[in-house]
Amino acid sequence: MKIFERIDRSRRWKEEERAVLDQVQRLADDIIAPNAARLDESGEFPWENIKALGELGLNAIFVPEAYGGTPFSYALYLEIVKTISQACASTGIIYATNFHGMKPLIDFGNEEQKARLLPLVAEGGLASLAITEPTAGSDATGMRTRFVPDGDEIVIDGSKTFISSGDVADRILLFGKWSEIDEARAAISVLVVERGTPGLRVVSKERKMGHRASSTVGLAFEGARVPRANLIGQAGDGLPILLASLNLSRPSIAAHAIGIARAAFKDAIAYANEREQSRQRVIDFQGNQFTIADLASELAMVERWVDYVAELIDAGEEDFSVEASIAKLRASDLAMKMTTEAVQIFGGYGYVADYRVERLMRDAKVTQIWEGTNQIHRQLIGRAFRQGR
Repeated sequence: MKIFERIDRSRRWKEEERAVLDQVQRLADDIIAPNAARLDESGEFPWENIKALGELGLNAIFVPEAYGGTPFSYALYLEIVKTISQACASTGIIYATNFHGMKPLIDFGNEEQKARLLPLVAEGGLASLAITEPTAGSDATGMRTRFVPDGDEIVIDGSKTFISSGDVADRILLFGKWSEIDEARAAISVLVVERGTPGLRVVSKERKMGHRASSTVGLAFEGARVPRANLIGQAGDGLPILLASLNLSRPSIAAHAIGIARAAFKDAIAYANEREQSRQRVIDFQGNQFTIADLASELAMVERWVDYVAELIDAGEEDFSVEASIAKLRASDLAMKMTTEAVQIFGGYGYVADYRVERLMRDAKVTQIWEGTNQIHRQLIGRAFRQGR
């Protein structure tokens, strides 16, 4: 698979970046991948994996040095997400969620907030992002969680659903509506809720098709009180912060989907070269060659597009929302297509849990749903080309 080796060489990692990636690859090979099937079956949270990620200092790569971090490029962060997700999609999304939850604090928080809340994350603490509610999914402006100011505190009432790592997070970035602002969009605000906050309760834990080792929970806020000092920005600043955070988390989800697609492609190629039918290897049938050609071509193009988006972000580009949507859309569609075709190449064996492709197909599906459904992304991309009225 020289084309993918050339793509990797084209990234021209610096020596210290390559050293980090080599360490992540060893961790993925030695610890994360060997545990993946067992954790998928048991649904157990991958604490051993998370501890290993923390010991390697992988949260520190997106935290500024002033708050305990050792920052590297966004491109390197995405490559780490791909590598971890290729080994175990559940562990990959837990790691990525740390970034999703804390990057808005890094970008929009004040110095006191960052100095107080980020060091624990840099040391390997877990973070979560709480946006979705039972009645507000892709339309975040429909959220009903209320923030009521009360002196030096903010009282929170409401509920959130489908919250990744919500039951284990040390820091939760929570979006809700400021009670003193009437207009729905203008009322959206954001604050950090710390582990152990009175009035915060885990009310459910989802039993999922895939990502079974990643906890996804419902949260209830019943008169929960947090310091007003935990409010990011001002009351009503939440919507632009939300949109900015999604622009960065969507390429991250694309990287996660690429990791799943890489794993499925690797397994499909290995099986197609080994398995024989009618005295021919599976890869020698022209129909299968056509399928593999399409998959390889799409994977190569998605890899390069995500590289391009990372380059925009690392160069300081501010308007990349369409590019981020394209990355998330195409990578997640490919992950679903790749895993489905991999199962087909394996035939009946692909349908049983003895082979990884069965798990990968289940893990791939949600990448088309979270961080905005792909229908929403198609609408966002198409709308960007409207002219006139």
